[in-house]
Amino acid sequence: MNELVSILDGNTFMVSDSAGDVDSSPTVPSGLFAWDTRFLSTWALTVDGERLHELSVDDLQYYECRFFVVPGEPTHYVDAKTSVIRHRTLVDGLAEELTVLNHRDESVVLTLRMEIDCDFADLFDAREARALPGRSEKFVEDGALRLRYERRRHVAETIVTSSLPAAVDAEGMTFQIELGAHQAWTTTLRAIGTIRGAGGRDVRENLSGYEKRRPEKQRELAEWMAGAPKLTCDCGMLAHTYRRSLTDLAALQYAGLTGPAKLLAAGLPWYMSLFGRHSLITGYQSLPYLPQIARSALSVLALLQGGRVDDFRDEEPGKILHEVRYGEPGGFEDSPFTTYYGAADCTPLFVVLLDEYERWTGDAETVRLLEYEARSALDWVDTYGNLMDDGYIWYERRSPGGLENQGWKDSRNSIVYADGRLPGSPRATCELQGYAYDAKVRAARLARVVWNDPAYADRLEREAADLRIRFNRDFWIADRGYYALALDAEGGQVDALASNMGHLLWSGIVDESRAAQVVDHLLSRPLFSGWGIRTLACDQAGYNPVGYHNGAIWPSDNSLIALGLRRYGFADEAARLAVTMIEASQYFDGRMPEAFAGYDRRFTRYPVQYPRACSPHSSSAGAPLALLRTLLGLRPHQDHLTIDPAIPERLGRIELIDIPGRWGRIDAFGRGRVPLEPD
Repeated sequence: MNELVSILDGNTFMVSDSAGDVDSSPTVPSGLFAWDTRFLSTWALTVDGERLHELSVDDLQYYECRFFVVPGEPTHYVDAKTSVIRHRTLVDGLAEELTVLNHRDESVVLTLRMEIDCDFADLFDAREARALPGRSEKFVEDGALRLRYERRRHVAETIVTSSLPAAVDAEGMTFQIELGAHQAWTTTLRAIGTIRGAGGRDVRENLSGYEKRRPEKQRELAEWMAGAPKLTCDCGMLAHTYRRSLTDLAALQYAGLTGPAKLLAAGLPWYMSLFGRHSLITGYQSLPYLPQIARSALSVLALLQGGRVDDFRDEEPGKILHEVRYGEPGGFEDSPFTTYYGAADCTPLFVVLLDEYERWTGDAETVRLLEYEARSALDWVDTYGNLMDDGYIWYERRSPGGLENQGWKDSRNSIVYADGRLPGSPRATCELQGYAYDAKVRAARLARVVWNDPAYADRLEREAADLRIRFNRDFWIADRGYYALALDAEGGQVDALASNMGHLLWSGIVDESRAAQVVDHLLSRPLFSGWGIRTLACDQAGYNPVGYHNGAIWPSDNSLIALGLRRYGFADEAARLAVTMIEASQYFDGRMPEAFAGYDRRFTRYPVQYPRACSPHSSSAGAPLALLRTLLGLRPHQDHLTIDPAIPERLGRIELIDIPGRWGRIDAFGRGRVPLEPD
């Protein structure tokens, strides 16, 4: 399969080839998925035994698309005698309307066949093509095909029906069609999935993407878009990217199992579930636009905050979780990821978002309701997070199946020395200390103005000031003029030049006298590709332009760096970074992927796709929103919104209308005046 087409509704999604067919593949997990489980692994249409080939694909909405296809090989497309329209939606289950058109001047009899199968694989079992331990069965009953998988009390089913009678067998459905000259024939196939979990609880009513009618879905999207500020600007690619970001954030919302609050799936296809880090960062990025995302993230993550020591799940009291998974392996504890806590950054970021949320919205009541959880998070920073008893956040996995790296760069080889060696454990990455500093500064403000605990505020401010001094002493590499990526278990500096230090600007922990050197490194050729800032500099031994955290460019990473540049007064540099990312977005049709390759812009006319990148991805969808905030210089100050534009000339005029906040609604306007050198 070369080109893939996906539609989604929350954590329900379907991936097929460009003709609309699904054939299970270990390279890309095509099929119909919900709750980390595949409900269709084969969905392939033929006419008279011939597979169909695409003429075009209409991307109608995030939850629906239309395929125009014809039978036969591409050489037969001219004057095709038969064509088929496949209109697919993820509303009220999977619904696929099949319309067969006869373009002849005479009648014809055709055999239409849909091959149907399902392996009920967990998402990662599907990717690795692993055999499942349970038992599969197929039933034909009452004109429907029922596919079933059972492993003790875990039972999953897919039921496929047709609006017109079909010859149903264990492998699919067949229709004998007689069409007059220039006539059309239509039927609608529906697939509904259900799961009864290993715990014996039936969650079929929670497959929320399967229970909404199309008009309701259209109304929800219209209300979502209407609630966000309106962007008018001279730059068409910025306007398109803005709208695409808002739409993708709507698409990734889903109703979870923890209550009425909407959750945010992290990214299609690998992370269609709740991830603490991406929920918090996306909540931060989207505060000037859709503050309900932050409120939901805070509420749900507070509810799931760690309450015990559980080595299998890397859980500790006060810790904010890394991710939730719903598939079969977690239910049988084959994997720790049902509720997994192996992330050291989510806990301080929870406090950071809580304060930023109050600054924007004035919602002190939510801050009061979450006071206990915020204090518990700060206690975790000082106790379990302080693994080496030196005042820094360290991490070391305890779960055999857990993550070795537990910062935002959590792939196995993401934390490296400049010479490419991997440090031992535990590790203390630099951005974790910045997050801890920022969390304490912000919590001190909340303690003073909301929680009415000035003594606690004084203590947090002293601890933050002490942390800042020690950090600038221990992490600074004086002869190179940048901060170490991490400290190793012996307290030595992990000296790779990486993007992490851009997060230090965002947090405010960087000594003002060193900020210019940090900025120079971030925008130097080894780190800055011309499309964005690489995760690892290209002159480091471990660099790989298609390395997940070792050279690829992450839009979310760059958006936080841009905010940090503005914080330290580097407005022109922030504008330069923002405009290059916006320019990159046009090559992805306005949808920023999870990551793209780190090749230099001087050698590529367009940003190169990263293999297996999620798209859409929540914090990548949030990145253009944060970059727009950077360009307009938006900053809440008491009951007012400060607006200080720094917009590149080539973006022209930007106006953001009806920005929500504690001030009600306000407009921001700016015109491009910042000249930029070619990248």
